[in-house]
Amino acid sequence: MEEKGERKGFFDPFKEKREKMVKEQLIRRGIHDERVLNAMRKVPRHLFVPPDLIEEAYNDYPLPIGYGQTISQPYMVALMTEALEIKENDKVLEIGTGSGYQTAILAELCKEVYTIERILPLLERAKEILRKLGYKNIHFRAGDGTLGWPENKPYDAIIVTAGAPKIPQPLLDQLAEGGRLVIPIGDRFSQELIKVTKLEGEFIRENLGGCRFVDLIGIHGWKE
Repeated sequence: MEEKGERKGFFDPFKEKREKMVKEQLIRRGIHDERVLNAMRKVPRHLFVPPDLIEEAYNDYPLPIGYGQTISQPYMVALMTEALEIKENDKVLEIGTGSGYQTAILAELCKEVYTIERILPLLERAKEILRKLGYKNIHFRAGDGTLGWPENKPYDAIIVTAGAPKIPQPLLDQLAEGGRLVIPIGDRFSQELIKVTKLEGEFIRENLGGCRFVDLIGIHGWKE
């Protein structure tokens, strides 16, 4: 039986680059969750970048994917994923499908991923790649991610892969008790990565450090 994200007979010439990425960019910087590290070792990041950037796929920086969007630096993907503390039976909401790479990492770790993207061509491209890789636990929606996906709430973990002026209230409303939300908060030039944990109805905030993301566009985010 194939594991999530694997294809029979699929030769991967980038396996060594992935291992080097994990050792030099993630472990050395303090990422220690073995499930996250194994997911980063497994998911073929080079398939999620534009063809002319394939040789740069495992380098230590974000890359453009079109429409003013980027695929995040590997370390930032690992940092945000580790902060979510995802368990195997968790239901995860992702705001900003983008390339689909972060989506694949989440899908390796949880039971179900619900992902929203406002730019339709990006969503369709990510959907095609993820389906070719064999993922069956990902649900896609086109639309305003700041509204969340209320039909399937509550979520054990919510990740926002774009910078917002504040935490969208609908996302807090859709977070399960004990749930974790990770989101970049700040202005349009720099943000702080914030983790929110819902405990007994209260939202506990933790600052994970500075970051820089594209804008979160929507009713509860930035205006275009």
